[in-house]
Amino acid sequence: MSAGRNLLAVLACAVSLACSASPLHADADDPPAVVGRLHAMQGSVSVQPADVDQWSQVAENYPVATGDRIYSDQNSRAEIQLGSMAVRMWQTTDLTFTNLADQLTQLGLAQGSIRVRTFSLNPGAQVEVDTPNGSLTVVQPGDFRVDSYTSDGGTVVTVNSGQVQVTGPGLSEYVNAGQSIQLQGTNPIQIASIQVPNPDAFDSWCVDRDRHILNAQAGQYVGRNVVGYDDLDGYGAWSNDADYGPVWYPGGVAVDWVPYRFGHWVWVGPWGWTWVEDEPWGYAPFHYGRWAFIGSRWGWIPGPIVAYPVWSPAFVAFAGGGGFAVGVGGVAAWFPLGPGEPFYPWYHCSTTYIRNINVTNINITRIRNVTVVNNYNTFINHVNNLNDVHINYANRTRAFTAVNGNAFASAHPVRENMVRVDPSQIEHAQVIPHPSISPTMEAKVPHPVNTVRVATTRPTLLVHGGQEEQARPGAPLQNVPRTPTHQEAGNLQQPRPTTGNQPSRPVVPEENLNRQQTEPRPLVTRTQPPPQQPKFEEKQKAMDSHPGRPLEPQQIDNLRQGKPAGVPQDREWPSHTESVPHQESPRPSPHR
Repeated sequence: MSAGRNLLAVLACAVSLACSASPLHADADDPPAVVGRLHAMQGSVSVQPADVDQWSQVAENYPVATGDRIYSDQNSRAEIQLGSMAVRMWQTTDLTFTNLADQLTQLGLAQGSIRVRTFSLNPGAQVEVDTPNGSLTVVQPGDFRVDSYTSDGGTVVTVNSGQVQVTGPGLSEYVNAGQSIQLQGTNPIQIASIQVPNPDAFDSWCVDRDRHILNAQAGQYVGRNVVGYDDLDGYGAWSNDADYGPVWYPGGVAVDWVPYRFGHWVWVGPWGWTWVEDEPWGYAPFHYGRWAFIGSRWGWIPGPIVAYPVWSPAFVAFAGGGGFAVGVGGVAAWFPLGPGEPFYPWYHCSTTYIRNINVTNINITRIRNVTVVNNYNTFINHVNNLNDVHINYANRTRAFTAVNGNAFASAHPVRENMVRVDPSQIEHAQVIPHPSISPTMEAKVPHPVNTVRVATTRPTLLVHGGQEEQARPGAPLQNVPRTPTHQEAGNLQQPRPTTGNQPSRPVVPEENLNRQQTEPRPLVTRTQPPPQQPKFEEKQKAMDSHPGRPLEPQQIDNLRQGKPAGVPQDREWPSHTESVPHQESPRPSPHR
């Protein structure tokens, strides 16, 4: 059997595994397969990335990762899609994505209202919402709302479907569909059952969003765990291609439109350079699948429908090299990967991860333009030194995009900052692991804002064992005294007397809406959060010796312990065609 057939056979086997009921197991240090998508924003919505203290306004389709904090101001709302679940935020809501891992979604609600919809729950997966008055864990998938108030209203939990467990110091109770409870206090926690509050405008919006997702026709062609598939219906059309199978063609795009040109790059850990597309539909087609120029137009090929698709920061190949740099200089360049063309991450990951991210995003039975000298086992074992791999990139000439290096490093719009590249320069450009350009602070905070009405300091967490730690974890633990009570909080109190009408939700006083919160309340958590990330400025400095390359897990650990980051251990593919220069991180340009 030829090497090419060996590759196809082994990859086809991998696809069958990916389509099975259990996830493909990757290394513990591998990035998660699912990343949140900030979407359906209205009003003023701000993000505080995990490793900075500054708030920023971000664009639609911004990727949300572990440690990111989101605030929706008055008359504002937002949706964060995460695989088989959606988290909706209402006005004056402060929400931290404490941990987004393959088997754990941990949220921290300091104040405001969220509604969490889990369409399905993978075996062993856990969804947790931590509030100032208790921790909530999804037992059965469904739909529940949490309202946490800065006044004495405490926290109200309403389960519309499914089942939720409420836990805290001395507390463990189950809340079923059609029930509402009110939580007050922290240690101890007082719990009482109440009548289900009347639906409001937030509930109506969430129901409409659920209907939009569940009725999306794109679900026939794209796995429903592919984030953003539901927005394809209104912006394009599907067609069946003899070579590629189902293909989605975007409508209403510019004449000169090509993939990965109408948007900008941001820096998101641990992936590093991450693409944010401008179009409202521009999430799924830029983080899953492949693009192909078919006939006279671009089409997106979603790849196989699998149970556990793996998200990518961008399916592109970066270009550069000595000859290219001499002719153009000071630029970053890339082009979209085509059908069957393998993706080699520019961030730390295992060979298992590389297999998973490829087989869940390309249709293996239609691999084209790839010649591998050795067999697939050698391909996996020596994936960081693949000098024997030759790839004829289909989109290299037609969709080659280059921008000024400063614009690239500072999250500026690509289309407005393109650099013209002669065809001869494109021919001389070689595929490189990543641009040798490190991010500026603008890549983390594109549009700084100072009007967010919550504290910059993140809330602390109260662990079940009676200890306190930082919500952006890693601070020393401190004992928290438990106050004894006559009635343990583990038993539901009798329902409060009602007048026969369903109660309205507690109203946040106007003075609380208009003043900035200075001291966030601690949150009660069930699960230990991940270690704290070093500050972005520390990581910037550590990248000076290898610009543009995300730090590896052991380098992050060294910084966390106050040590020098040290040298990277991973070997990159393809190899740098020239030595990576030692340079200072680019100076940030003035904020736009």
